[in-house]
Amino acid sequence: MKRDSDLLNNYFNDLFDNSTLLNIDTLKIIIESLYKINNETIENELGSQEFPEILKTTPGVYVTKNGGGYGDADLRVRGFSSENVAVLINGVPINDMENGVVYWSNWAGLADVTRSMQVQRGLGASKVAVPSVGGTVNIVTKTTDAEEGGSVMMTTGNDGYQKYGATLSTGLMDNGFAVTVSGTKTSGDGYIDGTQFDGFSYFLNIARDLGENHQLSFTAFGAGQRHGQRQNRQLIETYKRSGRDLRFNQDWGYKDGQIVNIEDNFYHKPQLSLNHYWTISDKMSLSTAVYASFGSGGGGGTGGETSKFSLDSEYRDGPLQPVNLDKIVADNLDNGAAGSDTYLRASRNNHKWYGVLSQLTADVTEDIEVIGGLDFRYYKGDHFTELTDLLGGDYYIDDSNENNPNNLARVGDIISYHDEGFVLREGLFAQAEYSKNDLSLFLAGSVSNTGYKRKDYFSYLDTDPDRETDYQNFVDFTVKGGANYNLTDNQNVFFNIGYLEKAPFNDAVFLNFRNDINPDAVNEKVFSAELGYGYRSSIFSANLNVYRTEWNDQSEVIGFSNPDGSSGSANILGLNSVHQGVELDFTLRPVDALTITGMLSLQDNTYQENIINVPVFDDQQNQIDEVDIYIEDLKVGNAAQTTAALGFDYLVFDRTNIGVNYLYGNNFYGDFDPRGRGDMNSPQAWKAPAYNLFDLNIRHGFDLGPFDATITGNVYNFFNTEYIADATDGGSAFNSRVFYGFGRTFTVGAKINF
Repeated sequence: MKRDSDLLNNYFNDLFDNSTLLNIDTLKIIIESLYKINNETIENELGSQEFPEILKTTPGVYVTKNGGGYGDADLRVRGFSSENVAVLINGVPINDMENGVVYWSNWAGLADVTRSMQVQRGLGASKVAVPSVGGTVNIVTKTTDAEEGGSVMMTTGNDGYQKYGATLSTGLMDNGFAVTVSGTKTSGDGYIDGTQFDGFSYFLNIARDLGENHQLSFTAFGAGQRHGQRQNRQLIETYKRSGRDLRFNQDWGYKDGQIVNIEDNFYHKPQLSLNHYWTISDKMSLSTAVYASFGSGGGGGTGGETSKFSLDSEYRDGPLQPVNLDKIVADNLDNGAAGSDTYLRASRNNHKWYGVLSQLTADVTEDIEVIGGLDFRYYKGDHFTELTDLLGGDYYIDDSNENNPNNLARVGDIISYHDEGFVLREGLFAQAEYSKNDLSLFLAGSVSNTGYKRKDYFSYLDTDPDRETDYQNFVDFTVKGGANYNLTDNQNVFFNIGYLEKAPFNDAVFLNFRNDINPDAVNEKVFSAELGYGYRSSIFSANLNVYRTEWNDQSEVIGFSNPDGSSGSANILGLNSVHQGVELDFTLRPVDALTITGMLSLQDNTYQENIINVPVFDDQQNQIDEVDIYIEDLKVGNAAQTTAALGFDYLVFDRTNIGVNYLYGNNFYGDFDPRGRGDMNSPQAWKAPAYNLFDLNIRHGFDLGPFDATITGNVYNFFNTEYIADATDGGSAFNSRVFYGFGRTFTVGAKINF
C-alpha cells in the first residue's frame, strides 16, 4: 500500500487547505500516530472490499467483514470498537449519536469521490466533541481541487459482483463555480449465502469562490441500499457439517420459490452540508459547516415462535438447509382465526440530525497559533418494530402497547416497541501551538454537554407523565498536551499525554429499554500517553511509538446468538480495561520502480475487573436473565492483538504496476459471551489460530484514443487461506462461535478518464 514516505514534511503540505474543515489535527508537527492514504491507493486496491478494509495494513487497525453482508464491516483501532473511533467526513462526525456505531453501508460509494483518508491513532486533538478513544478517521472528499473532466468505470468480480459509475467535474470555472457529481450502482449475490445486495450511491459538490477571501461549498451524498445479512456466528463444527463451509448462513430461506432474507438491512441516509471558508486576514481564518442528515430504514428479523428458524428445525428442508417459509405459511393458515404465531419484522431507526461546526484560527505571534471553535448537534431518533410479513396469516396479536392491548396487528403496523430518543450536544474546544526552531509544543482542551431524552409510546399510557423524560445531562471534557523535537534534519521524537471524560451512551442512561433512568450512569474516563520516534530520508522513513490507554467506567452492549437462532444482548456498565502496545511502520524506496512498505503492531488489551448483576435481553427488548460476568484479566476480544504487514509495489514497465500485500494476524481472542462468564474460575478467552493472507493487484494504464484508461485486477486472499476473523468465546475451539474470513475473491475493473 502506498503512503506518503515523509510524514513530517509532506503530510501537511496538502492536508491543511480550504477543502477540509476541522482536520483531525492542525499541528504542522508530528505529535500523533498519523497515516494518510491517497485516492490512488483506494482506486487500485479497494475493489470489492468494504471501504474501511483499505486500512487493514495500518498498524493498530483491525478490520473484518463481520457477518459478510454488504457494508457490514467492523473497524477497530488499538482494540477499541467503532463506537469509540471517531469517523468524520470532511470534518463532520458520522458516528451514531445514540450509540456511537458507524454503519459503513450508509456510506457505500464514498470511495469513488474520496481525495484522501487521514488516520490518527490515539486520543486525538479536541476539534469536535466525538468519542475518539481509539483514534480518528477523517475522509476528505473532492471539491474545488477536482480537475475539469470526468471518468466512467465498471468493475466485475466473484459471486455476481457488478459496479458501474461515473464522475464529472467542471473544475474551477471562470465564474468561480466548481461542480463535481458522481453516481454508482452496485449489486451482487454476496460471497455468503443469502446476502444479495443492491445499492445506489450519489455525490454532489458545488463550490464557489467569492473573491480572494471567501469560499462556499455545498455537498450532498448518500447511498440507498438493501442487503441480506448473516447475524449469527456458528460453531466451527456447524460450518463443516453444512456442506457450504465458510459461506454457510442460517438467516435466509425460500417462499413461493423466491429467496427471502430473514435477516437483512435497508437504509438511506443522505447528508447535506454547507461549508464557508473565510480568510479574515493573513493571520486569521474562520471555517464553518452547517449540516443535516436524514436516515430512514432498519434491519429485518423474526418474531413470534422463533424456534422455527433454529438450525435443525423441521421447517428446514433438512438439517442446516435454508428455511422453508412455505411450511410456516401453512402453519399460520391452519391457525385460522387465531392469527399468525410466527412472522417477519423490521427494527426501524429513522432519524433527523442537525449540526454546526465552526473553527477560528489565529496567529498570535510568529511562533504561537491559537485555535478555537464550537460543535453543536441535535438528534432525534424514532425507534420501532414494523411488522413486514405475516407469513400467510391475517394478523398477529400484539399486547406490548399499553395504549392498545391485544392489538390485531397487520403488515405495516408498529409492534413490540416504539420510542423516540433525543440527543443534544453543545461543545467548545481550544488549542494553542508553539513552534520555534526544532521544538514544537501544543495544549488542547474541550468541554461539552450531552443531554439525552426519551419518549416511550408503548410502555406507558398516553396520560402517564412518565412516558417522556427530562434531558439527562452529562458534562465531559478533554485535556491534552504534546511536544515534538527535531533531533536532526532526519529524526524527531514526540510525546503526548491526555485525559478525557466522555458521556455514556444512551443505553447506559436509560435501562431496560424503558424510561428507567440509571442513577449510576457516569462519564467514561480515559487516560492516554504516547511516546514516539521518527526517521525520514529520500529512500527510507520509519515511525516507532509506544502507548498506554486506561479506560474506566465504560458502557458496552454485547450481542450474542441463541441456539434457536434468535439474537440477544447484555447492557454492561462499569467495564475497565487497559490498552497498551508498540507500533512500527516504514517505507523503503531503494529504486524508483520499487516501493516497500511494512508495519508491526504488538498490543496487550486486557479487562481489569469483574461485573456483577448484568441484565440480559432478547431481541425484542425483553429482559430474560441477569448474570455475573467474571472477566478480570480476560483479553479484550474481536481484534488481533498482534499484526504485521509487508507490501511491495513494482513498476514492471511504463504504466504497469504489480503489487503484493501480506498481512499476518495473531493473538485474536474471542469476545466474551455474557452468559458464559458466570464462573470465577473461567479460563482465558479462546484464542483463534494465527493466519497469513496475501492480496495481489495489477494495474495497467494505456491511451484509448484521446482518453486515459486503466485496467485494474485484484485477488484477495490469493491462497484461499481458511481463517477465523471474528469470534465469541466459548472456552475452546469446539464451543466458540465464529465468523470465518472470506476465501479467495477477485475483481477486474476498467476506468476511462476524460
